[in-house]
Amino acid sequence: MASPIGDLLLATLDGAVCLLEFGEGRAVAHRYLQRQFPGSDQLRRRGPAQVRAALDAYFAGDLAAVDGLTVLARGTPFQLRVWQQLRRIPAGRTASYSDIAAAIGQPTAVRAVGLANGRNPVSIIVPCHRIIGRDGSLTGYGGGLAVKAWLLRHEGVSGTDRLMGRA
Repeated sequence: MASPIGDLLLATLDGAVCLLEFGEGRAVAHRYLQRQFPGSDQLRRRGPAQVRAALDAYFAGDLAAVDGLTVLARGTPFQLRVWQQLRRIPAGRTASYSDIAAAIGQPTAVRAVGLANGRNPVSIIVPCHRIIGRDGSLTGYGGGLAVKAWLLRHEGVSGTDRLMGRA
């Protein structure tokens, strides 16, 4: 799927989004799908119209358009809790790894939250881009820091140039 931030790879199963990855991550995405959804066909076709429409609306400025999409991400129980918590961060807001760790009741699991955040298979819909460093710095992102800054600016987070060290 084409988007303002580049091509996106979308995988669904029965209408639920299993994967949303940046085009450069195609090999990693295919391995994830083979490991987590064995026996599922990986057919090349357009994703369901409702998912594409929600993503198009998000990129057009309706930031809540993806909130109602069903996600079927597979990971450890801990990862799933982190990813569920990420979906509770509203557009235009950010949180830190320690905020998420506290929110899931494991305040000392900050590093584990960071690892789970980095393994999120459903970018944008599970908004791992909304996680910034405790000091307010822009932290790593699978699509690259420029894409993360774009997404945050798109959602109305001010100061992304400062976060990128350009202020």
